[in-house]
Amino acid sequence: MTAVDRHIEKRWEQFHTWGPYALLGFSTVLSAFTTELLDGPGERYAAGALVVAALALQLWWDRSRSRRTGRGMTPTRVGTSYYVVRWVIAFALTWINPFFAFYAVTGYFDADKLIPGRRRQRLAMVLTSIVVAGSQSGGLPPKSGGQWAVFAGLLVVNNALLMAVAHLTEQEEIRSQARAATIAELERTNTALQQALDENAALHAQLLVQAREAGVADERRRLAAEIHDTLAQGLTGIIAQLQVVANTPDRDAAAEHLDRAAALARHSLGEARRSVQNLAPVALANDGLPEALKKTVTEWAERTGIRAEFTVTGTAEVLHDEVSATLLRIAQEALSNASRHAHPTRLGVTLSFMGDEVILDVRDDGRGFDPLTRAERTGTGGFGVPGMRARAERIAGSFTVESEPGHGTAVSARVPLVRDDR
Repeated sequence: MTAVDRHIEKRWEQFHTWGPYALLGFSTVLSAFTTELLDGPGERYAAGALVVAALALQLWWDRSRSRRTGRGMTPTRVGTSYYVVRWVIAFALTWINPFFAFYAVTGYFDADKLIPGRRRQRLAMVLTSIVVAGSQSGGLPPKSGGQWAVFAGLLVVNNALLMAVAHLTEQEEIRSQARAATIAELERTNTALQQALDENAALHAQLLVQAREAGVADERRRLAAEIHDTLAQGLTGIIAQLQVVANTPDRDAAAEHLDRAAALARHSLGEARRSVQNLAPVALANDGLPEALKKTVTEWAERTGIRAEFTVTGTAEVLHDEVSATLLRIAQEALSNASRHAHPTRLGVTLSFMGDEVILDVRDDGRGFDPLTRAERTGTGGFGVPGMRARAERIAGSFTVESEPGHGTAVSARVPLVRDDR
């Protein structure tokens, strides 16, 4: 039920509660000003007694309805009895004074609320129309043939109007029920559609996870096959040649097998380099490590709005792909941590070529942290430190962190300088 429907329902409930009192009071006032229509004191006393009876009946009905249904109205036998007694009182009052028909009109508005069954409701409406037609024709009972004819005509007209209104009301109820059923069906459809959308979203997410896992599995299988077909077979051949060298006393034969082992080793090294190159970061596809780091720092500064500088010290050399990829990944992780956690105003990245070592330093003036406290709390060191340390140690390097709350952070990766011999 919409807010408008609830408002209309509330208004009708107020009318059913206070309408009978208002109509009874209005009829009583009109009758008091038209006492000349009454034949004598007896009728006045009878009218007064009936008004009191009507008022008492209405008070009893309100209390009874409040106790039974919380002021709601539903067709019951008690409601039918109340309607009949009220009609009898209204009929008697209208017989005494025609203006009491205003009180009798109440029967038009609540027959469907009090009396169960469509036929009984229509019969109640006909009874009410008799009282109204009698009042309209000059009062009950009709005193002449002409008045009887007028009464009969008015009764027919009133009932015709009642039938027309009842038919229109039924049609409106049917349309209202159809609209309600359509709205309910639309709500069920919307609910089902939303459930289907939620299921599709969950299925889509599941398919993405499965596709990602399948891609990882395929890449692992590809790498495993490539290692088996190249490096593993090359190493097997080298081992076989060295075993021959170890077991032969002929120096010429041993030299020949050593040459073959060296050739296999060079070939396997080339295959290893090719595999590493295929896995190298995109930033290193066309640039060396210094150029890739400079672009990375510049792009990070533009993206975050933080002032950042990149510096190269020493003589830059072409590094092995694995070394370049490791240092670039460490720098990217350090920059990401700085923007997410440190919130600095300045940051500096330095790449130093120190003879047989390469050192990457990343410093910021951010909020800093206590490395020991964080390591104890998280068990990992936090801020991606374990990952950066693992990358450096994987190529025989080291990784250190220096930080203090309120005084910035400095991370340093020191790895062997392994040149690219290609």
